[in-house]
Amino acid sequence: MNVKQLRAFIAVAQCLSFAQAGERLHLSQPALSLTIKALEDDLGGPLLSRTTRSVALTPEGETLLPLARQLLADWDNTEELLRQRFTLQLGRVAIAAMPAFAGNMLPRALKVFRSRYPRVNVVVHDVINEQVLELVRHRRVELGVGFEPESSEPLIFKPLYLDHFVAVVPTDSPLAQKAQITWHELLQEDFIALQRPSAVRLLLEQHLLAEHGKLAVAFESHQLSTIGRMVANGLGVSAVPALCIQQMQELGACCVGLVEPTIERRIGVTMLADHKLSAAATVTAVSTNSSLETEVVACAHSNSLANRYQ
Repeated sequence: MNVKQLRAFIAVAQCLSFAQAGERLHLSQPALSLTIKALEDDLGGPLLSRTTRSVALTPEGETLLPLARQLLADWDNTEELLRQRFTLQLGRVAIAAMPAFAGNMLPRALKVFRSRYPRVNVVVHDVINEQVLELVRHRRVELGVGFEPESSEPLIFKPLYLDHFVAVVPTDSPLAQKAQITWHELLQEDFIALQRPSAVRLLLEQHLLAEHGKLAVAFESHQLSTIGRMVANGLGVSAVPALCIQQMQELGACCVGLVEPTIERRIGVTMLADHKLSAAATVTAVSTNSSLETEVVACAHSNSLANRYQ
């Protein structure tokens, strides 16, 4: 039993005429009769009683009619639903992003996406980088945004840009007046860090160990916003990815270029290697990349920010 047969059966049952049903379906009477015959053969008996003058439903035909109507309605609804999802008139996409990205660049990317696809629901998991990768691996989200994983199996990583760390200092600190500062200078102050197992914290410790020893931490927090407020209130200094500059400035802190060493890490989109993205996830990734390209160009032409990114 297939959709074509059900449509033919319903048309004949409604018209009680092969001629009229054939016109409605744009089928010849012989073709329509063969379609109905094939359906009856598949089901094992007659559904229509035919005479030279009339067509009527058999008891089995009466039983099938409401069921056939429901099956076709479900089929048509399914077709329409999928069509809307493929054309992004409807849809849902789940993404995970590390807090540094989720709280800074992601909202702007989602604004672009929302303006184009207002009926697609987006679920954002704001979690540490390690959890971003786990959510992707376990198929709880289609896309993850964060630092490049050390081991990509079974993941695909598509870089968006190369980020680096900047110093976060109080606006009234002498360090705030410099074009750039060294890690040695920064670590003379009380240091405020994200708590483990934050990828930002682990990355700093990994790069500083050889030259500066174990990172001495005065204050710790799970939230970048809390760190920014702590620095703004003179409790110490910190270091964050450059993508957090605007957030730190809005919180009342100052960001300065940080060198010796310059700590860099690629940020990008992670997805499962064997997973075909939904239409909504595909355009979300494209929108995110497009928004970042626009922002990078804007930053490159901004003198105030360009100095901070040296």
